[in-house]
Amino acid sequence: MPLSTRRDATPDPYAWLEQRDLDEVIDHLKAENSHTEQWLSTHDDQRAQLFEEIRGRIRETDLSLPAVWGPWLYYQRTEAGAEYPRYFRCPRPADGGLQTDPTQEQPLLDLNELAGDGFLQLGDFAISPDHHWLAYSLDRQGDETYCLYLKHLDSGNISELPLDQADGSLVWANDSVTLFAVSMDEASRPATLWRLQLGTPAVRVYHEADQRFYLHAYRSSSEQWLILASDSKNTSEVRVVSAEQPAGDWQLLSRRITGHEYHVDHGPDGLLIRSNDRGENFALYRTDPHHPLRRNWELVVDVDPQRTLEDFSVQRHGLLLHYRDGGLTRLEVRPANSAHYDVSMPDAVYSLHVQGGEEYVSEYIRLRYESLNRPAQVRALHLPSGNQSILKQTPVEGHFDADDYEVRREWATAPDGTRIPISLVGRPASLAAPAPLYLYGYGAYGASMDPWFSHARLSLLDRGWLFAIAHVRGGADMGEAWYQQGKLEHKTNTFGDFIACAEHLIGNQYTDSGKLVIAGGSAGGLLIGNVINQRPELFAAAVADVPFVDVWNTMNNPALPLTIGEYEEWGDPNDPVVAERIRSYAPYEQVRQQAYPAMFVTAGYHDMRVQYWEAAKWVAKLRHSKTDDRPLLLRTQMSAGHGGASGRYQSMKELAEEYSFLLAIIGSR
Repeated sequence: MPLSTRRDATPDPYAWLEQRDLDEVIDHLKAENSHTEQWLSTHDDQRAQLFEEIRGRIRETDLSLPAVWGPWLYYQRTEAGAEYPRYFRCPRPADGGLQTDPTQEQPLLDLNELAGDGFLQLGDFAISPDHHWLAYSLDRQGDETYCLYLKHLDSGNISELPLDQADGSLVWANDSVTLFAVSMDEASRPATLWRLQLGTPAVRVYHEADQRFYLHAYRSSSEQWLILASDSKNTSEVRVVSAEQPAGDWQLLSRRITGHEYHVDHGPDGLLIRSNDRGENFALYRTDPHHPLRRNWELVVDVDPQRTLEDFSVQRHGLLLHYRDGGLTRLEVRPANSAHYDVSMPDAVYSLHVQGGEEYVSEYIRLRYESLNRPAQVRALHLPSGNQSILKQTPVEGHFDADDYEVRREWATAPDGTRIPISLVGRPASLAAPAPLYLYGYGAYGASMDPWFSHARLSLLDRGWLFAIAHVRGGADMGEAWYQQGKLEHKTNTFGDFIACAEHLIGNQYTDSGKLVIAGGSAGGLLIGNVINQRPELFAAAVADVPFVDVWNTMNNPALPLTIGEYEEWGDPNDPVVAERIRSYAPYEQVRQQAYPAMFVTAGYHDMRVQYWEAAKWVAKLRHSKTDDRPLLLRTQMSAGHGGASGRYQSMKELAEEYSFLLAIIGSR
């Protein structure tokens, strides 16, 4: 990206690292990788052992829980030694069960064959309503730009669909001939909706000119309507068209009004609209899809001042309301013909999501449930009765007992008096005295960090470590207000909350500063970069994955991908007050001459969300400024993007490398 497009004229001594593909830049990144490799190989290198441990807990050959659709069961199979899954279908059993029949299965897609030795990311995987076609998208570089393909499942013939700069999404109309796809503009923003049919030129349907807004198209749960959402960080505009008439006119529900966010789906009672027009905790409306304008909306569920209506799910036999309440997801079920009820879960701290896999007409809906000590379960919830059954539990190979690990909820107190939740897990003996502790944080975009299970994390817990999540403001862990209190002019709350969580864990003798590791990725990397500038003595080590640390220069360069759309999250630096605020907390700008914790930093060379140079420049500046001799390592994945390596074994190796670094710095309890 040309450096001349940057509005801010402040000298940046490491700006030369932004010149992608320059020999000196490539050499610099390779030298950093060599330095990382040399340090790891000579400091109690446990990468191979950790990789085998992690791999040994994974069921390498396994079958996913089949998804039910029409006459087929759709599923994927992983096999030992294969980086990627293979996709299949088989006829649905006559008894309506989920038992697959290998003798009748039909292979659909083999990602191992498509990947070869390179990077591969599957974007969308969309079966046509008549089950004769598979539309799918592939990213072969990591820059989130996809090629689109259409496979005829009867003949096996594959065609590439001609659409440049596709974002990877694919949506079928009900004729099983028409597809909708979205292309990105020069700033990598999903901006234009196209109607595609094999063998004919693409037809442009809608272009979003406002660079703050991103397009997203999807099918309604009822499969009767196609929905086009144009969303910025705080404003929405939605259109619908009948899935039976894909060439028809898209009907607008409510024109964009700054600050009005709404989301749309369709069920047996018409269009359902989750909207914040009555308050930040959101209400639910319904309307006739043939008369969708705002004046026709009818209130179904009013705003609850105590909890946020975070989402909803609809099927023929019931409506589920997803509430964010007390830092957890609570589900309220409204069956079609019986009394409302709440869904209960067995643990005090958990993650709960509605998962696809059942048809719209089914009486069941699937829930994905997990906790810090409990692997993910897929549960079937019978909507009329509320009865639950476990359909599948993610296995942990070898000796494992969830009861060997204790989960706790702690509460820190932020500088302004706000109580900040912390989720904590470890073996009971580790919880009884100061232990090495891995504290994770994010705190941006309203993303909630619900507790999740990790096979790899057991390698730390079994060595006497603790793991904790700081549910800081900027996420929506405690509801919509939690998000609003951690963005724009309130951004410093995110950093103060995280420091308060660290101090709470030290003060309550779960750990001490010589054993405390902090970690975050992307916008969570901004959090890590900020707090080590503020309180470096508080932490022994820090991990920053693809960190958004050059926020000042990035927000001053509107030519970079996605920058303008970020103004509603961070602010527009054209405003001098906003400019000073961003500069005051930007990690790269605030690097100073002081001792820093040991650090492990990662980057993806093809990352279009957080450019590789953010990490590279930050590390270079830290090397020049820091006054200690603690290790500072940068690992750039030269053939990956924002999410790191694409294969499952490569991902395990990345975690093993990080853990080896931490064990070399901190050790075991």
